[in-house]
Amino acid sequence: MARAHDRSKSLLETARGLMPGGVNSPVRAFRAVGGVPPFIASAQGAYLVDEDGNRYVDYVCTWGPAILGHAHPQVVAAICAAAGRGTSFGAPTAAEVEMAEAVRRFFPSMEMMRMVSSGTEACMSALRVARGVTGRDGFVKFEGCYHGHADSFLIKAGSGLATFGQPSSPGVPESLARHTHTLPFNDADALKRLFDTRGDELAGVIVEPVTGNMGVIRPTDEFLKALEEVPRAHGALLIFDEVMTGFRVARGGAQDLFGIEADLTCLGKVVGGGLPVGVYGGKKQYMSQVSPTGPVYQAGTLSGNPLATAAGLATLALLEEPGAYQKVEDAAAALHAGLEALIEKLGVTAVVTRVGTMMTVFFAEKAPRDFTEVAACDHEKFGRFHGAMLDRGIYLPPSGYEAWFLSAAHGPYEIEQTLKAAEEALIA
Repeated sequence: MARAHDRSKSLLETARGLMPGGVNSPVRAFRAVGGVPPFIASAQGAYLVDEDGNRYVDYVCTWGPAILGHAHPQVVAAICAAAGRGTSFGAPTAAEVEMAEAVRRFFPSMEMMRMVSSGTEACMSALRVARGVTGRDGFVKFEGCYHGHADSFLIKAGSGLATFGQPSSPGVPESLARHTHTLPFNDADALKRLFDTRGDELAGVIVEPVTGNMGVIRPTDEFLKALEEVPRAHGALLIFDEVMTGFRVARGGAQDLFGIEADLTCLGKVVGGGLPVGVYGGKKQYMSQVSPTGPVYQAGTLSGNPLATAAGLATLALLEEPGAYQKVEDAAAALHAGLEALIEKLGVTAVVTRVGTMMTVFFAEKAPRDFTEVAACDHEKFGRFHGAMLDRGIYLPPSGYEAWFLSAAHGPYEIEQTLKAAEEALIA
């Protein structure tokens, strides 16, 4: 049943002499699951086609942004029209204003915002704002949450809950790492203890409100309450990294789902229909401190570029149509229910976690609550499952630490084919 990947193998061999690991982002190398990563030639709707002509139902969806499916005709038309008018101006455009208005309709807490070119840049800039307005250097993040590859975020936990972190990547200065405190996700008590001891040093807390970068984990009510109350009680800001959860766990992201307004919010490529874009924003009192109206500097030649804003406006307009989000939610619910039924039927030790249109299959007895429990899952089993699904035409994220995503193009037929493949792959 294994598919031919001759062209992909050849491309990978050539690429390894040109790029580290032959890829431009580490997870694409398939190191966590083994095998040859398919080199993608095209995508349409819910499907990918690789360089060898193999066709796959796609559950990566360009890591979330393809919420409408790939190459949606209206989004493609908007991009082509914009390209014909010019690809970059380095000057203000009307589309940027329309885009900001559209984003605020989904995220009312983003009273003011600034467009950037990636989710990493959005998170990096939001942290700078928090530090700038509080005059403090320290901040809190949570183990297993990923906020991009900026130096401040590539820090692992120290030996104790209130100790300074250590760089988890060569090239990150220890002098910077000492300002980063990493706590276990879903541990409200740890957050309270840290602020009790170091609250006057901390500028803010940044968190994936529903995790995606260690698989889908829902926050407990106690943890959400602590996130909402503890930082603010000490004059620190709450930053929601909704790069993945924005438009995914609910129409208005985790803030809509949980009824919480963050002080600052970070959004990623889904805002630009999958093109390179990000947005950070929040309460006017904080965002007014960003240059040129305030002293916190941030700039970008490609920020708000015409192609990304055109794609974003088309995408957001389609998501605003009645029932648009519910269609994706219904497909995710159907796949979730089908996988749970198969797991029970086959007696496989696995659980399915889902929030909105994000989901993960963990090979464990119960749903993980934090990174330590995710690490204890059977990742070798996931690797076998991933390979078996790929052989059957289903493209999953190549790591047991990642979220699956669905799109509006995933219909009953795609769900049926996925479940048919999973019935065989779960016992492979």
